Amino acid sequence: PKVKAALSSVPRDKFVPKSHIDSAFYNGPLPIGHGQTISQPYIVAIMTDLLELETDDVVLEIGTGSGYQAAILSQLCRQVYSIEYVPALADMAKARFKKLGYDNIQSKTGNGFDGWPDHAPYDGIIVTAAATHIPGPLNEQLKPGGRMVIPLGRPYFHQELTLVKKNEDGELDIKDILGVAFVPFQGERDE
Repeated sequence: PKVKAALSSVPRDKFVPKSHIDSAFYNGPLPIGHGQTISQPYIVAIMTDLLELETDDVVLEIGTGSGYQAAILSQLCRQVYSIEYVPALADMAKARFKKLGYDNIQSKTGNGFDGWPDHAPYDGIIVTAAATHIPGPLNEQLKPGGRMVIPLGRPYFHQELTLVKKNEDGELDIKDILGVAFVPFQGERDE
């Protein structure tokens, strides 16, 4: 119910390009420029719900895109930190957050593979692009007891939306949720 309420309160039409405004409430992904997309509401809802956020939680989002997912998260937790690889998208999202009054979102341009250690550890981490593996820096920045939602798989091949839970000893419990199709994780590298 909390996730449904958040989806209802965030105007998706404010996060899509004007050329796609007529499709803003279509339950599918839409292009936002620079080879990136805004995820379909169904996937945004599932990913958000899997985080099981509490009102005092701090979340890291990798892949700001248009800012839609961050805006949804901002309705459910205390603070969202979001990183976007494409400078033009990061600038547009930052201006959108300010214009729409999302004051508990802080965003920046950067390589999400490295996370944002200044604000770690995070109660939840959400990755909105397909990675081939769980980035070590993100694992390190996830709080014991925290959850990470990440699509795993090769770009343009089979990908699996994956829930990663870190126990109090730092061990990971990894569970496949469902097959998905996401744009590639920009800036990913082998460790």
